[in-house]
Amino acid sequence: MVGSIVFTYGLLMSFVLTGASRNARLRRPNPPVMQYTGYVLCGLTGALSLMLFAAAALDVIGTAMV
Repeated sequence: MVGSIVFTYGLLMSFVLTGASRNARLRRPNPPVMQYTGYVLCGLTGALSLMLFAAAALDVIGTAMV
């Protein structure tokens, strides 16, 4: 289950970053759907990194996270 989620995330992220860099090179605006998808992926990445940092910090101080 996690493998398919990670695969989908990576596929979407590579699509968004490739499209954005190509549009920047051609000096074209990004389509709204691609821009919103990029914002959502950026938010998910930030939220997941904060949750993993909190779990690591709680593990270091000895609090069990269930």
